[in-house]
Amino acid sequence: MELERLAENLHVLVDELAAHFGTGGGVQVTVDGDLDCDPTAPGRLRCWQYGVRLERPSGPRQCLSGVILPKLARAGWQPTDRSGGRRLVVQFSKDGANLNVHVAAEDDGVAILGSTRCVAA
Repeated sequence: MELERLAENLHVLVDELAAHFGTGGGVQVTVDGDLDCDPTAPGRLRCWQYGVRLERPSGPRQCLSGVILPKLARAGWQPTDRSGGRRLVVQFSKDGANLNVHVAAEDDGVAILGSTRCVAA
């Protein structure tokens, strides 16, 4: 099934990005499953979401700007800065898929959440 392939690719990407942050405090999976894309036609289109939260990562702001942004740009992901105040939030999109990287205000945590493009169920 196409959604399973997309989900596997998303897992690999999110896990790879998480590893760049060199977290010493562990990784917590926050979401891992499929959901409806279109509330007006339930069950017709599905996508997969996968997310992690990293506690006590090393140098998260530098990692986001110096490693993650260039890496995803080279892979064709388009960034949109959604930062506000002291939080860094960058949303990446490619071929209908989305990926968000959120660095907490006090550099004490990073959340990475991705979703595949919607596919027919």
